[in-house]
Amino acid sequence: MEKIRLGIAGLGRAFSLMLPTFLGDARVQLVAACDPRETARAQFEADFDAPAYRDIDTLAQRPDIDAIYIASPHQFHAAHTRIAASHGKHVLVEKPMALSLAECDDMIDSCREANVHLIVGHCHSFDTPYLRTRELIASGAFGDVKMIHALNYTDYLYRPRRPEELKTDEGGGAVFSQAAHQVDIVRLLAGSRATRIRAVVGNWDAQRPTEGAYTATLWFENGAFATLSYNGYAHFDSDEWTGWIGEMGQARSADEYGAARRKLSQVVSREEEARLKAAGTYGGDAYTPASKTRGVRRHQHFGPLIVSCERADLRPMPDGIVVYGDERRERVELDAPAVARAEVIDELFAAVRGNAAALHDGAWARGTLEICLAMLRSSAEQRDVLIGEETSITRES
Repeated sequence: MEKIRLGIAGLGRAFSLMLPTFLGDARVQLVAACDPRETARAQFEADFDAPAYRDIDTLAQRPDIDAIYIASPHQFHAAHTRIAASHGKHVLVEKPMALSLAECDDMIDSCREANVHLIVGHCHSFDTPYLRTRELIASGAFGDVKMIHALNYTDYLYRPRRPEELKTDEGGGAVFSQAAHQVDIVRLLAGSRATRIRAVVGNWDAQRPTEGAYTATLWFENGAFATLSYNGYAHFDSDEWTGWIGEMGQARSADEYGAARRKLSQVVSREEEARLKAAGTYGGDAYTPASKTRGVRRHQHFGPLIVSCERADLRPMPDGIVVYGDERRERVELDAPAVARAEVIDELFAAVRGNAAALHDGAWARGTLEICLAMLRSSAEQRDVLIGEETSITRES
C-alpha cells in the first residue's frame, strides 16, 4: 500500500491524541520527529526506531519525508509551516491555524509558492457524524438550513496548562482552543459564508486569567444563523447528553465528576502545573502509551448539536444521526470507526497522493480564525462585528 511518509513537529498533547490514528492507519509511516524535550525524543526513537531532532529545520531537510504534521504550540504554527514548505513538504497543521490573519496569509502564500498542500486539523468538523449530516442536508430532503445550536460543557480550563495557555494574547483560552472546533462545524453545516457575529466571553476565575466560556450568535449569507455556547469551568458535563460518550469517542463515567479540579488543587505553582502537563504527554513520566484501538468505540464529537432545517431537525450523535421529521423520528446508524480520526488521513492522503483539493485548506481555516478573532472583538467592544472587519487583537511584544 502506498504510504504518506510523515514527519512530526511537536510531540506534545496534540501528537498524543493523533498517535492512535497514525498507529492504526496503514497509509501513514512515521519517519522522524522533532521536539525540544529530550524525553519525548528518546521515546519516539525507541517506539519507532526513527530519529528525533531538537528543531524543525533539521527535520524538514530530510528527503524521505512527504509531509510534516505541525503539532507545536499555537504561536509556532506560522514559522514552522513556512520552514516545512520551504523544503517542499506538504503541511498538516493543528488548529488554530495561527494567531493572526497576517500569519494565516503568510502560511497560505508559503505553501502556494512551494506548490505543497496545506491542511488544517484535527478540527471536529472532520468527524463522521458532522460529515454525514452535511450529506443529508445536501440531499435536499429536509429543505434549507435555518438554525444551528451547538453547546459544550467540559473541564477544559482546569486541565493542566502551560503558562501561555492561560493568556489569550498568546493563543490561550477557550476561543482559540475550543471555538475553532464549533465555528468549523457550524460553517460546514450552514454551507454559507458567515457575515456577522455577536459574542460575549466569560473570564470568571482570577487564578485562570483567560476566557473559559463564551456564547455567540453567528449569521450566514444564506439567512441561517447559529448559536455557539461553550463552558470549560468544570461543573456540568455535556457528555451526559451524548450517552456518556466522550469527545474522543471513549466511554465515560459520571463518577469522574470533579476530577480535574481535585487534581489541580494539589498544584502549588504555574511551573509545577506546566510540569504536570508535560508529564502526561508523550515522553512524560505519567504518559500512557497509545494503542491502535484505544478509545475507538464511537465517533468523536464536540458536544450536543442540533441543525434545524425547513422540514426536520438533525441531531448528529457519536453513533448515529437522529432525524426529527414532520411526522416521524428516524435514526441513521453510523458504523463504529475502525481507526479514530481516519477522516484526517483521508483528506491528507487525497491531497498528497491524489492532488485533490482539501476541504480544510488554508483558506478555510483562515475563515475560522477570522470568526474567532471577531468573537473576541465583539465581546470586548460589546457590539456586532461584521466578518471581514479588521479583527486583530492586541498582543504583547
